Amino acid sequence: MGLLRRLPGVEELRRADLTYPEEGATRGGLPAGYHHVHRRARLGAGRVGFEGAAHALSGWDMHRRVGLAVIASSPVAVAGSVVVLTLGWGWLRIAAPCRVVYTVDEPNRRGFAYGTLPGHPECGEEAFIVELAANDEVWFDIRAFSRPALLVARAGGPFNRKVQSLITERYINALRT
Repeated sequence: MGLLRRLPGVEELRRADLTYPEEGATRGGLPAGYHHVHRRARLGAGRVGFEGAAHALSGWDMHRRVGLAVIASSPVAVAGSVVVLTLGWGWLRIAAPCRVVYTVDEPNRRGFAYGTLPGHPECGEEAFIVELAANDEVWFDIRAFSRPALLVARAGGPFNRKVQSLITERYINALRT
């Protein structure tokens, strides 16, 4: 039986508490006691590129493009929506339930952050923001803080950081225009 089958349903996850107390901390200084990720990458240029990247991000396409299965309570990321991301097959499948804790919807900045829910191998928050800069370049910022929550994550040690780094790079490539 895969991890996904052991998770609570979407409605139960919607009511569940986040697995960390610093909700929204990816907006500013990342909290101590966690592993931090901050990656900024140029995706392309122009309003069309910005809109395409923002659409792919908000509609969960970025996650699908990196090979994650997506089960979401809404077709686009909105505050309060729940998403369960899965990777693997059968009993090797790992599920990562999250809730969108905030969104950014400005003329030249769009994105969201989600926080971990019970059953996620890690605890923490990750933010994804696409920006159209004044010079017409499209940039993508990923900010995260996390630490192991489940035994499978604690046992992974440095391997987990390599996987996180690989997925971060794949997220960037998934949005490149």
